[in-house]
Amino acid sequence: MKFLISVIDDLSGSGTPAEMNAIDAFNNELRANGQFIFAWGLEDSKTATVIDNRNDANIESGKPLFDAKENVSGFWLIEAADIATGRRLAFAASKACNRKVELRKLHGD
Repeated sequence: MKFLISVIDDLSGSGTPAEMNAIDAFNNELRANGQFIFAWGLEDSKTATVIDNRNDANIESGKPLFDAKENVSGFWLIEAADIATGRRLAFAASKACNRKVELRKLHGD
């Protein structure tokens, strides 16, 4: 089963050196267990823009989808044997990055 773990951040600042070390250790553990697919941090949501080109509408918002205090600031794509393992890894991810996370199963997997 494949899962997306999204990091939820209040944009109070990027990861501290201690948090980055914990994230690196978590990533290394995922790799060692064959559970790591991909992970990356995202630029500040203020740099986001929503694009809608359905029916050649050519619309760009110039702002993020949501005007919210919290936004997604990074993510992991992981492989887990079952939902229980996915949940355990999401708890470990939250602890490693010191942020809330959202766990979602990838559709069709």
